[in-house]
Amino acid sequence: MEKKRIAVGKVVSTHGHRGEVKVWPWTDFPERYRPGTRLFLAQGDTCLTVARSRQHGKSVIVQFAEIQDLTSAEKLRGAILEVEPWEVEPLPPGRYYIFQLVGCRVYTEEGELLGELRDVQQTGANDVFVVVTPEAGEVLIPAVKEVVREIDVEQGIIRVKPIPGLLD
Repeated sequence: MEKKRIAVGKVVSTHGHRGEVKVWPWTDFPERYRPGTRLFLAQGDTCLTVARSRQHGKSVIVQFAEIQDLTSAEKLRGAILEVEPWEVEPLPPGRYYIFQLVGCRVYTEEGELLGELRDVQQTGANDVFVVVTPEAGEVLIPAVKEVVREIDVEQGIIRVKPIPGLLD
C-alpha cells in the first residue's frame, strides 16, 4: 500500500510584498520549516523549498525559493503543505503519529480481532481510538496504558485489554 503524504500546515495569507507567506503549522515541530526543507502542495506534485522562515506568534512566515513576488505568493493562499511519510520528524520510543496508527488491526490480548482503527480523537485528557468492528460498529477505546497493551506499526497491529463494559 502506498503511503500518502502527511499534511504539516496550511498557507493562510501572504506576508509583505516579496513573496513570503504566513503558514498555520499542523505540527509540533517548528523546525519543520527550516531552510532547505522540501514541502509539497497537496494538489499535485509541486515541490517548494524553504529559503528562510521565522516564527510569527503561532504561525510561521516562510519564504520559498521558488516564490519571489506577491502575485505568486497569492496563488498559494489556502494551500495545504505536505511532506513524504519518511520525512516526518522522529518521535521518542513509544510515541506514534496518527497516520501510523490509522488502518491498524485491533486485537484483544487473547487474539480476537475487534476491527480496524479508523481515527484517533484527541480529547485533551487522553486520545481515543475509533475502532470499526463488524459486530458493534464503532467502538471508542481510550488510548491509555491500562487498555492499549501493544502497538506494532510495522505489523499494523494494536493489542488491547478491554475494560469491563467497553465492548458491550
